Amino acid sequence: MKRIAVVPAFEPDDKMITLLKELNSNNYITIVVNDGSSEKCSPIFVESEPLATVLTHNVNRGKGAALKTAYSFIEQNYSDYCVVTLDCDGQHRVKDANKLCDYIENHRDELVLGKRLRSEKTPLRSRIGNAITRFVYQISTGIDVYDTQTGLRAFSDRLIDYMLQIPGEGFEYEMNVLLACSKENIKIKEITIETIYFDNNSQSHFNTVKDSYRIYKEILKFSCVSLCSFIIDYFLYVIFSLTLKNIFLSNILARMISSTFNYFMNKQLVFKGKSANALIKYYLLVVIILLVNTSLLKVIVDYLMINEFIAKIIVEVSLFIISFIVQKLVIFKKK
Repeated sequence: MKRIAVVPAFEPDDKMITLLKELNSNNYITIVVNDGSSEKCSPIFVESEPLATVLTHNVNRGKGAALKTAYSFIEQNYSDYCVVTLDCDGQHRVKDANKLCDYIENHRDELVLGKRLRSEKTPLRSRIGNAITRFVYQISTGIDVYDTQTGLRAFSDRLIDYMLQIPGEGFEYEMNVLLACSKENIKIKEITIETIYFDNNSQSHFNTVKDSYRIYKEILKFSCVSLCSFIIDYFLYVIFSLTLKNIFLSNILARMISSTFNYFMNKQLVFKGKSANALIKYYLLVVIILLVNTSLLKVIVDYLMINEFIAKIIVEVSLFIISFIVQKLVIFKKK
């Protein structure tokens, strides 16, 4: 089995040359993608040409686009191979790439990730980012992946066509790969690798606002819809409570109205599921959540002696994650 290294590169420095030389000495076929780097980096890419095939984007298109450019080239020119992706900034060791490729040789239908363990060297931004994406991924799929942000990944030629179909042009592509693999029941394996950061990861081209939005937009859309639904539900609950003087009847009436809004917004904007039974499943969930909601409300108000309006907020926040998981994995599940 051939070993093909893919190195997406935007504004690289001499560390990429060191990486390419080591890959070359380990008999890798190496593909470098110049993702619209500036003219000052031209000498780096000229020096790379004897060590790798250099593909070029005229403008910066993003890491996902660079990876897919390399995958298309590989699919057209090679067979029987393992693809391993490495970042150009020297944060990945070839010895760790070898570990991943060794695993793929005997597990050709799987995706394997290089897992960086948290250490004192890990920048705070990376710690927070990985913790958030790990949480988002787990509640979205039910699968626990420790290092969702790792750029060291490997797979065989059996998955190359699938990788090309996954959407995403920027950093969100790597998260989309994990989400797509979970939906298709492609096993994801993690292998521990060396954790390396240079100068507090200052060379990273990750845009905290723009790229974070692309990665987290599904959970953000769900949160926004849920927030709007909660506002509708809460204010109707307050109005009905003040007029009907019955918190349980008020809770039921408010939920009937807000749940209808929540269903159609989630169906159209968030999950985009097309299941014919989605409405039935959704309202079954509403009934179950409502029973739990009302029971908790009664306990908090009657036994803990907390104001009914504050109790409502406590209960809604507690049931938010349960509602998301059920809607994602059951009601609006995509085949």
